[in-house]
Amino acid sequence: MFDTLQNRLQTTFRNLRGKGKLSEADIDATAREIRVALLEADVALPVVKEFVARVKERARGEEVSQALNPAQQVIKIVNDELVGILGGETRRLRLAKNPPTVIMLAGLQGAGKTTLAGKLGLYLKGQGHSPMLVAADLQRPNAVTQLQVVGERAGVDVYAPQPGNGVGDPVEVAKGALEEARKTLHDIVIIDTAGRLGIDEELMKQASDIRDATDPDEVLFVVDAMIGQDAVRTAEAFLQGVDFTGVVLSKLDGDARGGAALSIAQMTGRPVMFASNGEKLTDFDVFHPDRMASRILDLGDMLTLIEQAEKAFDVEQAQKAAEKLAGKKGDFTLEDFLQQMQAVRKMGSLTKILGMLPGAAQMKDQLANFDEREIDRIQAIIYSMTPAERQNPKIIDGSRRARISRGSGTQVSDVNQLVDRFFEARKMMQQMAKGGGIPGMPGMPGMPGMGGKRAGARQQAKKGKGKGRRVSGNPAKRAAAAQNEAAKPQADGASAFGFGGAPQADGDIEIPKEIRDLF
Repeated sequence: MFDTLQNRLQTTFRNLRGKGKLSEADIDATAREIRVALLEADVALPVVKEFVARVKERARGEEVSQALNPAQQVIKIVNDELVGILGGETRRLRLAKNPPTVIMLAGLQGAGKTTLAGKLGLYLKGQGHSPMLVAADLQRPNAVTQLQVVGERAGVDVYAPQPGNGVGDPVEVAKGALEEARKTLHDIVIIDTAGRLGIDEELMKQASDIRDATDPDEVLFVVDAMIGQDAVRTAEAFLQGVDFTGVVLSKLDGDARGGAALSIAQMTGRPVMFASNGEKLTDFDVFHPDRMASRILDLGDMLTLIEQAEKAFDVEQAQKAAEKLAGKKGDFTLEDFLQQMQAVRKMGSLTKILGMLPGAAQMKDQLANFDEREIDRIQAIIYSMTPAERQNPKIIDGSRRARISRGSGTQVSDVNQLVDRFFEARKMMQQMAKGGGIPGMPGMPGMPGMGGKRAGARQQAKKGKGKGRRVSGNPAKRAAAAQNEAAKPQADGASAFGFGGAPQADGDIEIPKEIRDLF
């Protein structure tokens, strides 16, 4: 969603790189580029003006003029101001002292309120609560049925006494839901209300009546993040008519320019509390302004990545895998690899996971071309093996590989690539687990570079004495040979475990120094 904004800001920061001191002209040019970037991202004009004015004011201050790296300091200023317009701090749900806690959802038709009710219910259930969904949208055709289906998928109870489709009183349904929750000991009630295609008096009257009847602890305004400037106008109308307490951004995974996310909190004074970023019920996150700002600036979102990993990985199983990697050479098997891969899949789309890494914006083409089905093919190949073959892949000879390929619906070459690359990956992971670093990576423990030039020369000399390629004693020839080696393409252009994968880049992806220095 923030691709346009990311690209513009990266170009702006790249122009600052290497400057020992920023002139007035540099600051004005940077502010102008940031203004254009925000306007192109469909951010509201008042927000843009205020944002740029604060950046310029701070850029002219002592924190930049006295900084060792002025360009890096400007990035920090932009990051701080982005966090500010996104709401500043993470806002959690307010729970009632005497249950049930009442959460009312409001918004236009098509914003995704019904699906979001299921996502919020599943999220709260995972937090140890007992939520109940309430079908108070009695206007939209089949809205009640949709909520019942969503609730069943989420494993959350649904209160739906009226059939809907224009029949029933939503205010009475909301009142009855509170009584039902007290009887059935549900500690959270989530009320799904009706929407309209546009703002009208009937919509606001119904929403305000439900609010008055239930006295909700939270009123969440659900807004489609893809509607741009209209999101701000709609939010201001609901703020006057219903007075919501927080915002939920839906469809944050879309290809719109993201201006709603950067405008709505600043314009309404209400925090963005949750973000819905996919079709699955698990595609739902607490909105962290600082993490969103980091994503926009391509600094990554490691905290969210760690949180998702903690949910997906079994600690005991992960510990056993780590012990196997640090133990004997053949302890880590294809069975262990399959378990680890399945745990990673639980974290969600691999493209989204990789997108949380710092510098991911520079790998957009590779991420866009990544085929998630590659993982399914790998799993099919491993499942087609016998338990003995998974435990000891060395016994997989030609006839076994032919059988495995037939059983998994793949080619024999695919099985060959998987087995060969598994051995290579296991060797690398075992070396990392023992503190040996990544093979071939300079500056890692046990690798050339750690002991200075002499140690590196000794390592190269030892290589030359063995059966491998002889290393020339002439520095110029040695440098030329290294350059030729680096220029060679990968044997099959494949991904880590074969089958083609994403196209390889022409070289290592360079993360800008200003961004690297922030970590």
